[in-house]
Amino acid sequence: MLFAKRMDKFGEGVFTTLLFIKNRRLAEGKLVVDMSVGTPNIPPAPHIREALAREAAKPESYVYAISDTAELQNTVSDWYARRYGVQLDPRTEVTSLLGSQEGLAHIALTFADDGDYILVPAPCYPVFGDGPLIAGAKLHHMPMRPEKDFIIDLQEIPTEVAKQAKLMVVSYPNNPTTAMAPDSFYHDLIAFAKEYDIAVLHDNAYSDLVFDGKTCGSFLRFEGAKDVGVEFNSLSKTYGMAGARVGFCVGNQDIVSHLKQLKSNMDYGMFLPVQKAAIAALTGDQSCVEMTCHAYENRRNILCDAFDQIGWHIDRGASTMFLWAKIPEKFATSQEFAMELVNQTGVLVTPGSAFGPSGEGYVRIALVQNEDAILQAAASIKASGILD
Repeated sequence: MLFAKRMDKFGEGVFTTLLFIKNRRLAEGKLVVDMSVGTPNIPPAPHIREALAREAAKPESYVYAISDTAELQNTVSDWYARRYGVQLDPRTEVTSLLGSQEGLAHIALTFADDGDYILVPAPCYPVFGDGPLIAGAKLHHMPMRPEKDFIIDLQEIPTEVAKQAKLMVVSYPNNPTTAMAPDSFYHDLIAFAKEYDIAVLHDNAYSDLVFDGKTCGSFLRFEGAKDVGVEFNSLSKTYGMAGARVGFCVGNQDIVSHLKQLKSNMDYGMFLPVQKAAIAALTGDQSCVEMTCHAYENRRNILCDAFDQIGWHIDRGASTMFLWAKIPEKFATSQEFAMELVNQTGVLVTPGSAFGPSGEGYVRIALVQNEDAILQAAASIKASGILD
């Protein structure tokens, strides 16, 4: 059999590899503290689960949804107005995604022909680059350097690349670096996009997971943002609905329209009970959002304090459900360190190289374990001597 050459660009997904290692250790009866994949262990609030269960029990729920219900579109529009101060036309500026990952994998197909440039952060969440590669695009990486607080310097993008670029992907609060961008960055971003006629996709999955009294809004709140771009948002982390696969693309109606058109040829819409659960999440008691944010902030503090005590200093990220941690100097690569760490201690983290070459020297730690597991991880690392 002959397979498409595009598959030569892809190896096995890093999280699939990590899952194999986890399952092998568990089968051997060995300790595993999995802090690799950002899978929330905080379930949706009861009113969200009840809405899903109630609707799933109805026989009429098992038809094709085909498209978003008007109720869902209106709910998302109202949520953006209430939460972010952004006005959206629910019919033309909102579409659901079967999770942000689905949208990120497909949106480049609406922009890029073979060989067109798409700009992506470096380091970046893998699908930011994989989606454009599926579309046949060429990638240009926009470095996020620690000396610049992991904020993209738009002036570093070569003029000839900018002139050829169709789309740029930006994400703050950022996974994996946890960085947050100042307002000045967004003003510069919109001006840059207008100057070079580049569409902007802003991934905003972590705007409610912001710590130390800080707050975060929407890219679309800035003047001119809707002229050039869209924002992806997700209920996976904030509301614990990761497995239900609920995301949204909102903003520029031309971009939303093209994505809707593409999706109409690829899927039959979001399962109706999941739409109802999303509505319950966005319209119900929002205290669960504050509780979730507090839980991740508390885990961050416990982990950083515990790891400091065993000799591994990790900067306290200001946002997201992750930490971006430098590896000990004696290890040559993040892959080597991550494999040695799990083999010696059972603690599973994601090598920074999984987020591109510029992630080398770091590992990403997901705050998806409770306090006892975090302290167990610290104790296991200390006992192993891997940091000595």
